[in-house]
Amino acid sequence: MTRRHHAVTLQQASQESPTLARLTALTRESSDRLKAIEALIPIGLRSTIQAGPIEGDSWCLLVRSNASAAKLRNLLPALQAHLRSRGWEVNAIRLKVQT
Repeated sequence: MTRRHHAVTLQQASQESPTLARLTALTRESSDRLKAIEALIPIGLRSTIQAGPIEGDSWCLLVRSNASAAKLRNLLPALQAHLRSRGWEVNAIRLKVQT
């Protein structure tokens, strides 16, 4: 029996799989959160930060260095407050340094 494989787009695959659809939605939401707080982050730090995973009311930011993470820690209360004012229920922002 010959089996034919047809390529599907990511959008088609995510629509057909509830798990993949949820993952796609979380990825989009994480990126939207980062865009929402971008103006509060100093220009020099913006390029060192990436949106990370969302786990319940906790959100993770991926940071390139310990120095950037230390500077960003000072901004966390303001970032959380801003996200809450925009309608996101964020009770904690974790920082993960990528080496």
